[in-house]
This record gives sequence, C-alpha cells and structure tokens, in this order.
Amino acid sequence: MVKELFPFWIALLSNITAQVLKPIIYYYRTGKFDIRYTIASGGFPSSHTSTVTSLSLAVGIVEGFDSTLFAVTTIFSIIVIYDAVNVRYYAGKNIELTQQLVSDLAEMIKLPLDDPIYHEKMKNVLGHRGVEAIGGLILGIILTLFAAALLGLLI
Repeated sequence: MVKELFPFWIALLSNITAQVLKPIIYYYRTGKFDIRYTIASGGFPSSHTSTVTSLSLAVGIVEGFDSTLFAVTTIFSIIVIYDAVNVRYYAGKNIELTQQLVSDLAEMIKLPLDDPIYHEKMKNVLGHRGVEAIGGLILGIILTLFAAALLGLLI
C-alpha cells in the first residue's frame, strides 16, 4: 500500500514543503516575514514544479522508468513547468503593464476612472522565473529520492 500511493503522498509533501519554504526564503532575501507567501503562487521555490517533479520521479521509481505512466506524468510535468515559467509568468507581467498604463492615463489626462474595474485589486505574481522553477525541480528530486530511500523503494 505504501508503494502504490507513494507518488501521491510525495507529490503532496513536495507541494506543502515548497509553500512552507516560500515565506522563509522571502524573509532571508528581504528581512521581512510575510506568512501569506505560504498560500501564494509564484516565488521561490516553485511548488508547481516541485509537485510535478516529485510525481514523475515517484511514478518512475514505483512503476518503472520505461512505463507508460512515467511517460505520461513526465509529459504532464513538462507542460505544467512550461506553463508556470512562461504562460503564467507573462500573464502576470501583462497585469503589471495594464495597471501601469491605467495609472499613467489617469494621471496624465486627469481621467476620472470611476468604474470599479479600475480599482479592482489584481494579483500580478502568477508564474515563476526560471530560477524559481529550477529550485522547485531540485526540491522535488531531493525530497522524492530521500523519501524513497527511507521507505526502501530504491533498488
């Protein structure tokens, strides 16, 4: 039973570990502690990347690296990581740019922006920079190999 559910549990542990590390690393970098980083998307390390990396590696360990399931989870992981680093990251950048343009327009031409949409608080950190994804990748590999060794799943 432990072996069969190992991919699920290690992926979950990897996700939680990455999220718990985010405010600690943020504090180390800035000197400010913000507990909200435990539930935030974006930041170092990427919990998306650590989760799918753990999942793929654990499936490889349990099912074999030549299995169809490992191939499927690996492709799934590549798509998730690509999305986190590219699509979601640049969506966040577009939000920043749009907010700046609206602010500049309001200031330059004294345009009253009364519509509530202009005052809606939007999250602009959605995705990850490459280094954040690499951090998640390393975290996922280390946690998975350590747990697999601890459980005797490595041959």
